Amino acid sequence: MGRNDFAKVKRVVIKIGSTLLTKGGLGLDKAAITAWVQQMAGLRQQSIDVVLVSSGSVAEGMSRLGLKVRPKTLHELQAAASVGQMGLVRVFDDNFQQHGLHAAQVLLTHDDLSNRQRYLNARSTLLTLLKFGVVPVINENDAVATEEIRFGDNDTLAALVANLVEADLLIILTDQKGLYTGDPSVYPDAKLIPEISVNDDRLEKMAGDSRSGLGRGGMSTKVRAARLAARSGAATVIAAGAVADVITTVMAGVELGTYFVPDVEPLLARKRWLAGQLQVKGQLTLDAGAVKVLKSDGKSLLAVGVKAVSGQFERGELVSCLDEQGIEIARGLINYGKTDAQLIAGKSSAEFEKILGYADDSEMIHRDNMVLI
Repeated sequence: MGRNDFAKVKRVVIKIGSTLLTKGGLGLDKAAITAWVQQMAGLRQQSIDVVLVSSGSVAEGMSRLGLKVRPKTLHELQAAASVGQMGLVRVFDDNFQQHGLHAAQVLLTHDDLSNRQRYLNARSTLLTLLKFGVVPVINENDAVATEEIRFGDNDTLAALVANLVEADLLIILTDQKGLYTGDPSVYPDAKLIPEISVNDDRLEKMAGDSRSGLGRGGMSTKVRAARLAARSGAATVIAAGAVADVITTVMAGVELGTYFVPDVEPLLARKRWLAGQLQVKGQLTLDAGAVKVLKSDGKSLLAVGVKAVSGQFERGELVSCLDEQGIEIARGLINYGKTDAQLIAGKSSAEFEKILGYADDSEMIHRDNMVLI
């Protein structure tokens, strides 16, 4: 996908950095937030799904608490994040309401996305919010995250969210114009790179760390984020958030900032991930009708077409789909654990509530979480 293809984008993740949001730590830049939200509202009017990943909770908390230096201890960081999160949510919600849009606060930790069941839960929630036309405002759950489960920076979080919702494009707004051939504060002749492949070997040498002291990410984390986003085929643009109409300009395909070209198309990227990165935990044997529907029509797998269930798996883990001869035809992330899957195998989704005591996903495996082998 080139910049000319941005007109085809249907879902975008936008990440705004701490320094931008808080005017370098002086407090929330409400005028800038108003402008960004107006542009995001414009995307929603074009039926483009928007997910916002917001930094700034710690920086805003520091401002409210009168702290001049970013805290070093984890509990102080968590306390500042708790205070700052209140301000962030209020300002974003007020601004989206001005455009007749609802915002939803979503706080995530790394554990939420590494655990397959929580991954599916988070994905289902976000996709449902988007279906309702809501703009999810996502931040790392700094108030409870520990060193072991924290993302480390919201650039990484934004990339993982792009993977999660299968976004077409990730836009990272920062206080820099984009990626340069070298640190422009050290090398005056450094030049802005308008476009580069996520697999270019020069990237590590050109990216530097954060100098602001407010956020945890520098250009190096943004490069890593672009590579992470590319795992699901998403392109990435890093641009200066202070530029007027920056979001609208990027979405129009105008050359602004640095465009990171993904190495694979979205479908192939997801196939690689499902087929090669996760361990198969169980097997579903399908009847001939279900096999035909999967192969020919590309539809989701319904429980009524499942004849047998084997293995040990929980909701969100990877299972193989076999035909009646035992040949694998597909694999995907299952919406039910083994016990419940056995109970509803061969049954219509209309019977789920009576059998299980609850009604959840109508599909055993949704087509978006399945690849044919």
